[in-house]
Amino acid sequence: MKSLKFLTVFSLPISVYFSFTMNGWYTFLPLILFFGLVPLLEFFFKPTAENYSKEQEQIEKENKMYTYILYLTIPVQLYFLYLFFYAIQEPNLTPLELIGRIFGMGLMCGTLGINVGHELGHRNNRFDEFLGEILLLSSLNTHFLPYHNAGHHLNVATPKDAATARKSELLYSFWIRSHFTSYKQAWQLENKRLQLSRRSWFHYQNRMIIYTLANIILLGAIYYVFGLFVLSCFLAASIIGILLLESVNYIEHYGLLRNQSETGRYEKVKRTHSWNSDHVIGKLMLFNLSRHSDHHYNGSKHYQLLKSLPESPQMPTGYPGMVILALIPPLWFSVMNTKLKEQ
Repeated sequence: MKSLKFLTVFSLPISVYFSFTMNGWYTFLPLILFFGLVPLLEFFFKPTAENYSKEQEQIEKENKMYTYILYLTIPVQLYFLYLFFYAIQEPNLTPLELIGRIFGMGLMCGTLGINVGHELGHRNNRFDEFLGEILLLSSLNTHFLPYHNAGHHLNVATPKDAATARKSELLYSFWIRSHFTSYKQAWQLENKRLQLSRRSWFHYQNRMIIYTLANIILLGAIYYVFGLFVLSCFLAASIIGILLLESVNYIEHYGLLRNQSETGRYEKVKRTHSWNSDHVIGKLMLFNLSRHSDHHYNGSKHYQLLKSLPESPQMPTGYPGMVILALIPPLWFSVMNTKLKEQ
């Protein structure tokens, strides 16, 4: 029964359904839920740093329900993408209602598409990884997988990592630097991987080539079936999902750096190199992503097993609230630069 609490994430698609089928302020219901109600409620729920015992951890590790919940997000994401294509074509839709529906799909792309795609992309089997690729494709962010696993986890909390925000770096400039640099490094990592196996970069095993073709086919199909307007709205929703991912990247490692020896080698990644959050609702809606310190310590550990440890630096609130804070740079710097001094 412990696994069922993660069904909380489906409150997002429920709110998006209202957004797609109703008008007026209802079209902004997903935004109100995710960036209004959730941050507000987290002020009233005490963070929980409780971890499983070794015996309970083994039981939860064998519990397949945690994985089945991840699998369930795939048909939900694809169905809502299909629903979105028709919802934005509703006659007499006002510009504000259209924007609300695009933001609703954007939240789906970031929360289910990219976040669950990230979790499945860490699994050590090709089936789960393939499902993760489908979710990432639905958000036009397929390059995330090769970069994240082979680049971000290796170079996190160093200047080499595109997804590690520097101290006093603006969120808005970080969006651009992180996204485009990680895309470039994804190609470099795939090229290097193929070179080591003595293959040309132009090879069918280059995932970036396959992902690029998949993106082109998807975009071409949407244009062919639905037209330019729907394609433009889908691109806008995907960009919102990607910006949500990059905002999460920003808050997860802001200002944290690994020590470097005189020889230039960086110390091993520790649980002190990611910001952690034990706020209850954020943990449930993002599949424990906010226990990010333990995730970087052991990237293959399944989400339900991630631990909270006292040495991990703690965020003052959950992820949705931290993203709102990051959108207001003076407030963000005031809070987080002060916390950096405490580390």
